Amino acid sequence: MNAAAKRIVLETLGWVVLVAGVLMLLLPGPGLLGTFAGLAILSTQYEWARRWTMPVKIRALRGAAESVETIPRIALTLLITAGLIAVGVVWLISPPPPGWWPLDDAWWLFGGRPVAITMLASSAIAIGLIVWSIVRFHGKPEARAWIDRVEADYRASVAQHERREAREETAEAREATEQAREADRRADLSERTARSEAP
Repeated sequence: MNAAAKRIVLETLGWVVLVAGVLMLLLPGPGLLGTFAGLAILSTQYEWARRWTMPVKIRALRGAAESVETIPRIALTLLITAGLIAVGVVWLISPPPPGWWPLDDAWWLFGGRPVAITMLASSAIAIGLIVWSIVRFHGKPEARAWIDRVEADYRASVAQHERREAREETAEAREATEQAREADRRADLSERTARSEAP
């Protein structure tokens, strides 16, 4: 695969995964994880995506850890996911609108089967993520401490990068000041020479 084709494939895949991740923030599913995956793919092509990848990854890991911190949180997450699975099944069966439905029938369960399949698939992904989060984080303070270390390392690297940029900007400013002084000296010298040569 040549470089242009690879770039197009990576960009397309990255944008699709990123948009799906953002949508999963509203639907059941690992929205932050999907957003991170999309940014990770796009980071191979764009500097702005590179800057956002690590903060989103840290936030996704922290969110996964917090969602399984206690048994009531796990139960609530599973209950919400089960409710959304039930809604997805109803959407898939697509019963006729009830008598109390005030809008046009076209607005009843809009989107039909594609929406139902998306809801069920994202619910399945959400269940997988919940199970992974329980195995990885529940009752494991060392896993939470690992996230804190990853975040601290990231913040330290950002601070180091900012210090390096500030030093480079200071060096460039010094160089510009030195060039301005040299230009002033030359101008003064030219002025003196012109005066001395004047009749």
